[in-house]
Amino acid sequence: MAQLQTNKAIYITTIEPHSGKSIISLGLMKLLLGKTAKVGYFRPIIDDFKKGEIDNHINTITSHFNLDLKFEDAYAFQRGEVIRLKNLNREDQIISRIIEKYKAMEERFDYVLIEGTSFSGEGSLIEFDVNLMIAKNLGVPAIILASGVGKSFEDLVGSLQIAFDSFRDKGVEVLSVIANKVQTENREPIISALQKILPSDVIVNAIPLNPILANPSIKEIVEALDGTVLFGEAYLNNQAGYFSVGAMQLRNYLTHLKENGLVITPGDRADIILGALQAHSSANYPSISGIVLTGGLVPEDSINKLIEGLTDVVPIISVQEGTFKVTNTIGDIKSQIYAANTQKIETSVKDFEQYINVDALVERLITFKTDSITPRMFQYNLLKRATAHKKHIVLPEGMDERILRATKQLTDIDAVQITLLGDRKEIAEKIAALDLGLDLNKVNVVYPAESEDFSAFAKALYELRKHKNVNLAMARDLMEDVSYYGSMMVYQGKADGMVSGAVHTTQHTILPALQFIKTRPDASIVSSVFFMCLEDRVSVYGDCAINPNPTAVQLAEIAISSAATSKAFGIDPKIAMLSYSSGSSGVGEDVERVREATAIVKQKRPDLKVEGPIQYDAAVDMSVGKAKMPDSEVAGQANVFIFPDLNTGNNTYKAVQRETKALAIGPIIQGLNKPVNDLSRGCTVDDIFNTVIVTAIQAQDDSF
Repeated sequence: MAQLQTNKAIYITTIEPHSGKSIISLGLMKLLLGKTAKVGYFRPIIDDFKKGEIDNHINTITSHFNLDLKFEDAYAFQRGEVIRLKNLNREDQIISRIIEKYKAMEERFDYVLIEGTSFSGEGSLIEFDVNLMIAKNLGVPAIILASGVGKSFEDLVGSLQIAFDSFRDKGVEVLSVIANKVQTENREPIISALQKILPSDVIVNAIPLNPILANPSIKEIVEALDGTVLFGEAYLNNQAGYFSVGAMQLRNYLTHLKENGLVITPGDRADIILGALQAHSSANYPSISGIVLTGGLVPEDSINKLIEGLTDVVPIISVQEGTFKVTNTIGDIKSQIYAANTQKIETSVKDFEQYINVDALVERLITFKTDSITPRMFQYNLLKRATAHKKHIVLPEGMDERILRATKQLTDIDAVQITLLGDRKEIAEKIAALDLGLDLNKVNVVYPAESEDFSAFAKALYELRKHKNVNLAMARDLMEDVSYYGSMMVYQGKADGMVSGAVHTTQHTILPALQFIKTRPDASIVSSVFFMCLEDRVSVYGDCAINPNPTAVQLAEIAISSAATSKAFGIDPKIAMLSYSSGSSGVGEDVERVREATAIVKQKRPDLKVEGPIQYDAAVDMSVGKAKMPDSEVAGQANVFIFPDLNTGNNTYKAVQRETKALAIGPIIQGLNKPVNDLSRGCTVDDIFNTVIVTAIQAQDDSF
């Protein structure tokens, strides 16, 4: 897996409703399709829709650009579903499905344009945080948009700065901020003000308010008023740039007509209707966009016959409500861009190309790279890799309830092939008592002493250990032990890896592996790491399970092995060799050991980014790191932490796990010829699930 990947997506988000983000989506889609052949479009959360309907945003983009994309693949949730899951405290389920849907699209397309929520309806108050969370967990950069309508100059600039800071503080790269719908005379001052307060690499743009995009179409007016189209159905996409009520005499009303104006008049005012239509055809008066007939009144048959004989009649619609209410309703319409309204689409793209620094944005979109990975994305990638090439994992503790529950989850998603060690009848009874629903037909169950491989395994152990005075009888006794039997399955290729330790000690689990699976040729010791899935990042802790008091040489090897593990799991390692002092300030035997280990790593692997000795706060906090070690490329941004001894490492990982509610995956054993991993006796079902997945990935990769 690559450690530093060119990003394949951009997340368009806003801070409020009606910000005009469709302009950005349309402009970017055209831009991207000019640079790459296959561009996908994804909306993590869309507004609720009725059966048979589809989301307008998705339909507009996919139809206009003729994208090869099914509607159901282009979104993850409807708004109501998200609110329900959040009320049930099931945010993990929300993110997991969004990641899954996005990743499926990422595989199909060269680039994916992601459009955030619309801030409409119930739950809109939390949408900013939701969009931030999604962008963070997808690991993609963002473009932040805000509308200038109804805001002062200072409010608009301030709101964009706050939004930028929020995304940056959560580790989301912001490529561009855009002030939309601003007054033309304020465009340059707004850009200048934002450039002064934002980093120089952030692309700042401002788009003036365009009346064409703000005006509703006749089609939108029909929908808002539940109107009936009497004439001119072919011209429903006309824009109503202005509207006026035809209540005065015709000779006076004609002087109030404006270009693309909408005429609103009671349905029995034949004079206004015919006069407006005649004015539309006359070179001496402005063209109108349509006529709305109020009060549920329609023209008489003789008038209808006259209209039917005209050519290119503008839309004439009939509505039930009175003139006053209709006028107010039309004034409140928030116009949208939809697939059939090509005028608005073309206008949007034109504005995008005119007011957005396209060249700079293309450069950032193509070159943006990310080396960060969130816990949920990390777990998703683990599962994805495991299922891509299924491996066979043996679980010696087949009677443990947690093992059985994890086995149920693993078999349900068909992630790995599982062998449980134990008596089949007893395991079946335990499953029934727990009402687990685990189908043993999907699992191999082996009772070591009665297995067909028992004698061959015992003989193999005897041959491997006879130089240690192990005779055949002793080998047979040892082979009845589930840890020995499971390890021999791995050694003999009957399984690809083993996970144990839920009810056995670390020594009981690891000792057989050390005796005959043994260490890799390039490893002098076996060590371990934990993947610590914190709130917004994944860190690697080593060694927290195996070596009590490693020497400088052993510490260096633990660091090098941990770096290799990190890279294999998609984390670009920045290694902190931890101690109680940073740099050259400290003295003492323990500090010197870490200093020597750091020097060995640099000598053996000059390609690795490593710093030591360094204190934990200087390793993770940018301000502390720069103060204590200003020239370090690791200080403040370390993600691989090598502890000086087992006491420090084990207590630190447990403290972080308990106090921050972090998910600790491990210990993951490094240095063996084949993967065998140990569980804590206090492990949860999730711990077992994740460790099995990691073991399966180790079995796929020869670098462990």
